[in-house]
Amino acid sequence: MGRRIVPLTLDNLADLPAPCRSCVFWELDPVCGREAVDSGKAAAEKEGWISAVLLEWGSCGRLVYVDQEPAGFVLYAPPAYVPRSQSFPTSPVSPDAVQLMISRVLPGFQGQGIGRVLVQTVAKDLLGRGFRAIEAFGAAGSDRPSCLLPAEHLLAVGFKTVRPHHRYPRLRLEARSTLSWKGGAEGALERLLGAGRKEPALRPF
Repeated sequence: MGRRIVPLTLDNLADLPAPCRSCVFWELDPVCGREAVDSGKAAAEKEGWISAVLLEWGSCGRLVYVDQEPAGFVLYAPPAYVPRSQSFPTSPVSPDAVQLMISRVLPGFQGQGIGRVLVQTVAKDLLGRGFRAIEAFGAAGSDRPSCLLPAEHLLAVGFKTVRPHHRYPRLRLEARSTLSWKGGAEGALERLLGAGRKEPALRPF
């Protein structure tokens, strides 16, 4: 079974799951986001955002493939590139951190630790670029936007709450802490995916 993790680029953007391929929840402010959706331009705005971040900052995502089939992805960027982050009551993201925007594991590949592997891969990338941590806005409770990661999932992969809130806590993961996780990202993916596949619905991590 062939498995690999690659940077997200314009060439493989189409491999994101359909709802996420044109989602601009994080990439635009609320007003511009609604306008893009209403005008049918959300997919083009998403592509433009990816292109701009790649040119100005560099890699802002990772895709996991299993036997050439997309299995999951993660998106991340400094908060200056994430307009929606300013609308949260627990903002701003710390200046030494990059924001984890969203992570998804596709049906058939869930429950096998891929979400944790993606976080480790992001952390290693950011350490090499001079950042100390990953931060994310979590969602507490069952009534949450689909583009927010549940706080309990973030806690499960090593994040700690740095600014509590009853609905939108901000959580942080020190990038160096992931270096102590057993094995490298590739080796962990090899082990975690070896047990077979499950078929629950699409969900974060």
